[in-house]
Amino acid sequence: MGTALAVHAAESTGPTDSVKSKAVAVKTDTAAKAVKTAKRAHVSKHKRPSKVRPAANVGPAYATRPEVMRFADELAERRNLNPQWVRRAIGQATLVPTVVRLMQPSTQPFVKNWAAYRGRFIDAARIDAGVQFWKDNKTTLARAEKEYGVPSEIIVGIIGVESIYGRNTGSFRVIDALTTLAFDFPATHPRAAERAAFFKGEVEQFLSLQSRLGADPMLPLGSYAGAMGMPQFMPSSWVRFAVDFDGDDKIDLWNSPADVIGSVANYFKAFDWKPGMPTHYPVSFDAAKLDLDALMAPDILPTFSVASFTAKGAVLQGPALEHKGPLALVELLNGPDPAGYVAGTENFYVITRYNWSSYYAMAVIELGDEVKRAMRDAGR
Repeated sequence: MGTALAVHAAESTGPTDSVKSKAVAVKTDTAAKAVKTAKRAHVSKHKRPSKVRPAANVGPAYATRPEVMRFADELAERRNLNPQWVRRAIGQATLVPTVVRLMQPSTQPFVKNWAAYRGRFIDAARIDAGVQFWKDNKTTLARAEKEYGVPSEIIVGIIGVESIYGRNTGSFRVIDALTTLAFDFPATHPRAAERAAFFKGEVEQFLSLQSRLGADPMLPLGSYAGAMGMPQFMPSSWVRFAVDFDGDDKIDLWNSPADVIGSVANYFKAFDWKPGMPTHYPVSFDAAKLDLDALMAPDILPTFSVASFTAKGAVLQGPALEHKGPLALVELLNGPDPAGYVAGTENFYVITRYNWSSYYAMAVIELGDEVKRAMRDAGR
């Protein structure tokens, strides 16, 4: 959440902006080779990497920590799982210092820059990969759009931003990442206790899921926050939102594009995606009436009716003036350059439930639009 994240905690419990910026840097750096590969060849089957080793630079196993083993016993009892299986899984997890470091609050001032952020996710290689993904899965995307009401371009945008259509799903062992963040989340983080509690819940969801599947919890690889598969679902999101969309009686978010497409669409439907509603509208300002502080006060939560929005100096045109739901003023800072603004709808806000960032939402929207435009131009 994702992301996941890069930390894609997949709900409104997303990381702080400083953590997101680190996550973006890590994800885009590790994705560079995958993007170059996508230029050279299309990989039609997104097989889970079988020979990728867990991230290096690991610390001691958690079996040596009494409080962790107590947690394992409590988890097993709470979930009615085999206690020895749970103790073995958590006990074999190892502390990953890299994961701790990536969660550390930034010590440097962070300047938001939409143009730079956009450039990380929207380029020719990713668009080309998106076109190929859409072409390969056109029927499935159309079925998901019909059943869930979520446009194909939004689904394609999410999968492209998250994992370059399965080419970059992460190299950290999920059990290591989750256990590290559950028991060694950096104390310097302003929300350390809350975040550690969140990741303890994710450990529980992950092991419960693996037990139901009869799967080895030591094998799955994911992001440094434990997000998994093409859509980079956290374990709790996998449990709540993942669907068997290809009808083979199992859910596979690594190898089944159909399951991925259906699961992303189901996620948005669960967060009240409104079919047919735009994600945002252009907006300008009437300087004589502008009350920017009031417009920005709710952040990206849609709060204003069209009448109250325009009364505070926002200027809308065309279809935006007929919009029936609430709106939010979304600000996109551009470093030293002037900020950009859009009027975000409830659907824009739904996208931020995947990753709590307006920059992320706009990247998803614009990547999806670029892929759709490329499809149209190619006559597909």
